[in-house]
Amino acid sequence: MKEWVFGRNPVYEVLRARRRQPFRLRVASGVQEKGRLAEILKLCAQRKVPVERVSRPQLDSLGPGNQGVALETSAYPYAAVVDMLALAHQRSEPPFLLLLDTLQDPQNLGTLLRTAEVVGVHGVVLPLARAATITAAVVHASSGACEHLLIAQANLAQVIAQLKESDVWVIGLEGGDQGQPLGEVRLDGALALVVGNEGEGMRQLVRDSCDLLLRLPMRGKIDSLNAAVAGSLALYLAWQARRFAGA
Repeated sequence: MKEWVFGRNPVYEVLRARRRQPFRLRVASGVQEKGRLAEILKLCAQRKVPVERVSRPQLDSLGPGNQGVALETSAYPYAAVVDMLALAHQRSEPPFLLLLDTLQDPQNLGTLLRTAEVVGVHGVVLPLARAATITAAVVHASSGACEHLLIAQANLAQVIAQLKESDVWVIGLEGGDQGQPLGEVRLDGALALVVGNEGEGMRQLVRDSCDLLLRLPMRGKIDSLNAAVAGSLALYLAWQARRFAGA
């Protein structure tokens, strides 16, 4: 299966990660071939990827915000949870995973993937259905960060059970009174952080499967945070609890 990835940073990261098979690159005629685009062309030359100069309307038909470049490539290579645990072992670090329960907005998913890659999570798990997946829009929203992450699609309740068998503490983000205050929750050990759906939060089965629920502190008049913002804050708090390991 083939797909088009568009935008300079996303295309560059796909080529740099070397996890997909690139087939051809399209560049808008007349665009200045410097900066990031020059780096993309260099990587394509190294890997003998054909380059086509096309009209801007032809390129725009592949995706919005393409910045004059698009890459035809193989489908996104999903991983398995065991690969994530193996990566944590390889790095001599306690497992650090992100579980996303039916997140549906590609922009939110992309934002969380970008944060997850920056803070060094060992993997991200998405549900098998009713959730955003790694599409070209998500690659674009993550600025290509997903190309450097291990991402799996699986039954979240089963994954949580698997993680508990590996002594990973599962903590769900909860905006209501059921969540424990930040000061009472340890985030420095083997951890899987669960972020729920934008509107309804975590499904009941997933919520019940968590070891505990975490409530982020808020002092303003708004009583909730966007899922991507809340998840990103929690990821950074967990990384801080790990003393910014790997920084």
